[in-house]
Amino acid sequence: MLTNTFIDKPDPPTEADLAAVLGPTKALWDQLQVDLATEIKVDVQEWKSYSRKAGWALRLRHGKRAIVYLSPSRGGFTAAFALGDKAVQAARESGLPARVLKIIDEARRYAEGTAVRIDVKQPKDVEVVKRLAAIKLEH
Repeated sequence: MLTNTFIDKPDPPTEADLAAVLGPTKALWDQLQVDLATEIKVDVQEWKSYSRKAGWALRLRHGKRAIVYLSPSRGGFTAAFALGDKAVQAARESGLPARVLKIIDEARRYAEGTAVRIDVKQPKDVEVVKRLAAIKLEH
């Protein structure tokens, strides 16, 4: 599991900060945001830090509904979802890779939903995040 690089920082990261931390995966970070805006109409992006210990995450929303949180790390980033029961079931039936289904099955459940975290380091990970985002929006 990747660790958020912007823990204990008072301000959200700048584009230069992101480029320095993400390195080559900055292209995946940017492309994911473009794809989610185009494909499922994610229309709001805002930096959030719920505590200094948690660090900064980019919350992507469709209207008022949070779809995914992106947390930057050295050489990659984590996409975090809170999936409701219907979305979890749909994800299990969607043909996602076995490694992703294992993450879902082992994820912790909270009142907000099942906390699914996907580390993104390569293009195939972006595709998984896009599929989960579409499932979350649909359910």
